[in-house]
Amino acid sequence: MAFERHSGPRHYTAGTMSERFDCFYCRAPLQGKKYIEKDGHNCCVKCFDKICANTCAECRKPIGVDSKELHYKNRYWHDSCFRCAKCYHPLASEQFIFKDNKILCAKCTTKDGTFQCTSCHKEILPGGRNVEYKGSTWHEECFNCSHCKQAIGKGSFFPKGTDIYCATCHEQKFAKHCVKCNNPITSGGITYQDQPWHGDCFKCETCHKKLAGQRFTAVEDLYYCVDCYKSFVAKKCSGCNNPITGFGKGSSVVNYEGNTWHEYCFTCKKCSLNLANKRFVRHNEQIYCQDCAKKF
Repeated sequence: MAFERHSGPRHYTAGTMSERFDCFYCRAPLQGKKYIEKDGHNCCVKCFDKICANTCAECRKPIGVDSKELHYKNRYWHDSCFRCAKCYHPLASEQFIFKDNKILCAKCTTKDGTFQCTSCHKEILPGGRNVEYKGSTWHEECFNCSHCKQAIGKGSFFPKGTDIYCATCHEQKFAKHCVKCNNPITSGGITYQDQPWHGDCFKCETCHKKLAGQRFTAVEDLYYCVDCYKSFVAKKCSGCNNPITGFGKGSSVVNYEGNTWHEYCFTCKKCSLNLANKRFVRHNEQIYCQDCAKKF
């Protein structure tokens, strides 16, 4: 339950006009007389009380220039009229409750029983520990998660439709789950082939280096950084014996009878002519162009 505060008593600034000005409303001269400035206009005391003064919400009389004025939610009171609607206790310098268009002191609010817990429907006493959300009020111990039924109290919660979830249940029920560890992804994370991962879970199968933002290769649902793929997974070129990574210059390859070459390594053993997309002859495990093969 929230206690309110008004804007505080205030006076309009009044002074004695030393220059020759007239009242904005009645045009009476103000020089040497008391005047009030409101909304950028100078007016005499009589016109202020009659035309400019706000009307007290309690006594319905104008709040004159010599009175103290209280302001709350676009309504105005004389400070002496700002009091409890039940016991008439003055509230100009105290906290109060505004309920059903009435001002009530804490004592009368308790007697009135107008504040009830949304969950247990029992009275919420002034000063008690409670939670307010979207115009409803709960005892702190009654503000429970819709899923696990545990008290949320002053902790973090997540609304979903008409239900309210604690942080743990919200993660389990609505957060994406990592395909590697199956735990919820609460922040960050990455997506690869439409599947969510924790950044710490998306790593090289061999050296365990994180792969987010790095070049990597996938082999049968396993992921490798470039260095580990070269060293432990990639086929070796039958020409230069270096790994065939599929990156950069080595992205084009030639396959023949179970052997693999970089495209630029698939050359005639004798004249070094590149034989990719050309007819060739294989002799004693070596590759030759047709011209060189004729010399055998």
